[in-house]
Amino acid sequence: MKKIFELPLYAYERSPDQDTAHAIRHPVVVIGAGPIGLAAAIDLAQQDVPVVVLDENDRVSFGSRAICFAKRPLEILDRLGCGQPMVDKGVEWETGKVFFDERQVYEFNLLPEEGHERPAFINLQQYYLEQYLVERVRDLEAEGKPVEIRGGSKLLRVEAKDDHVALLVDTPEGEYDLQAEWLIACDGAGSPTRAMLGLDFVGRVFEDNFLIADVVMEADFPTERWFWFDPPFNRGQSALLHKQPDGVWRIDLQLGWDIDRDAEKKPENVIPRLKAMLGEDVPFELEWVSIYTFQCRRMEKFRHGRVIFAGDSAHQVSPFGARGANSGLQDTDNLIWKLKLVIEGKAPDRLLDSYDAERVHGADENILNSSRSTDFITPKSEISRILRDAVLDLSERHAFARPLVNSGRLSVPCTYSGSPLNSADALTGGPARTCPGSPCPDVPLGDSFLLRQLGDRFTLLTIDCDAPEELVEDGITVTRLALSTSDDPTGALAERYLGDAGSAVYLIRPDQHVAARRGDYHEDLMRTAIRRATGKESVE
Repeated sequence: MKKIFELPLYAYERSPDQDTAHAIRHPVVVIGAGPIGLAAAIDLAQQDVPVVVLDENDRVSFGSRAICFAKRPLEILDRLGCGQPMVDKGVEWETGKVFFDERQVYEFNLLPEEGHERPAFINLQQYYLEQYLVERVRDLEAEGKPVEIRGGSKLLRVEAKDDHVALLVDTPEGEYDLQAEWLIACDGAGSPTRAMLGLDFVGRVFEDNFLIADVVMEADFPTERWFWFDPPFNRGQSALLHKQPDGVWRIDLQLGWDIDRDAEKKPENVIPRLKAMLGEDVPFELEWVSIYTFQCRRMEKFRHGRVIFAGDSAHQVSPFGARGANSGLQDTDNLIWKLKLVIEGKAPDRLLDSYDAERVHGADENILNSSRSTDFITPKSEISRILRDAVLDLSERHAFARPLVNSGRLSVPCTYSGSPLNSADALTGGPARTCPGSPCPDVPLGDSFLLRQLGDRFTLLTIDCDAPEELVEDGITVTRLALSTSDDPTGALAERYLGDAGSAVYLIRPDQHVAARRGDYHEDLMRTAIRRATGKESVE
């Protein structure tokens, strides 16, 4: 049976745009049919914004690539119609273990509290995510939604104009011109779009390399994340083990800086390394091998007029911490509702500048954490190594040392502190975790959950407080979701949204981040908060 990544899922088909005398202009064109580009396209199509996706390939990516998907991106994928297939197929996990030499020094739980619909993490090969996203696109097409994937379509030229972006596209049947009112570049770390516009990354490239191997084997390792510092099978380096579906295991082995990358990927060199780790008698097959270098870099700006960058085309981090695809999905979740409002004329163009401000902030947070992880995993001096090893030794018996161990602090959603879209916090005694700019934590609501009820629209969440059922401000409709602590048997709603306050009103953005909150409903102040959250009014 053929693997998913061997099958063309969006084979080239001739487009009517190739037979016109003049370039056809589309509202949005997305470059790249990877997870981030497809997520952007689905989000647009679900909201009836026409979108065309261009990709020079015709199938999903080869190899597992991204495998760790965190709770927040799974919640985003729920709104895109792909969350449940991910969880059904994926391997759920929340426990991580850290080893030093041959000793386990401690373990941790990534989701210690109850009352969330989605798990802390699942492991799932990236090609499955891409398959589910392509299938979702096909479903939307069948529903008559305005979305199209054009495989076998390679971008040759990009020219940014004042009111559109001009593109030249190559296909198996020749070149043609195309125009986009807005272009979203999701074409990966080596982004041709970025190169064609003469843009580049700023940041650090670390002097180290890791071997990634997808290994098919029968093993009785538990469904946990295992990380080794200085293990006997890879002395002076580190290693990582993750379980995936279909009997596939992800193994990462640190190699050092001065290596022959092509030689290290050859099976005759990879297999002895794996046998040293797994044991000589453990049968396995290699499915995929790659080598990566730690990089923590980003573009200085993610928005360049009508060209907007998202995912790896905008930023790169080292893979420990699962911040690549997870942060890319948060990019599109932040961007698409804003772009829709701008296209519809319901928000000013400057609303898109908040995408740049908020997601650059998110990228900087990821880069900071990823750099710290990298510095801990790969000490740059003997003194640094001695200090790191002392921390690992202490962590085995002393809890105070465990927060200092950094084997890749795992992805958490970004809080947009200082965003121009936030209103001042007016909920006295409110929990810090739901202050303006924060992503909404989930709460069980009978047989459903809060995030399911919020959806992808502006919502007025009221808790033990009166307010209108609907509020319309300058073309923006805000619908009310009324909740009460009397229907909160677990106490999660009060703990996560009230704190010491007796009642609360929250203005929730379409990406389920808090825009404003206060203790009671005040119409004029809420209208001001709506204008601020849509870029129509600046913070005083």
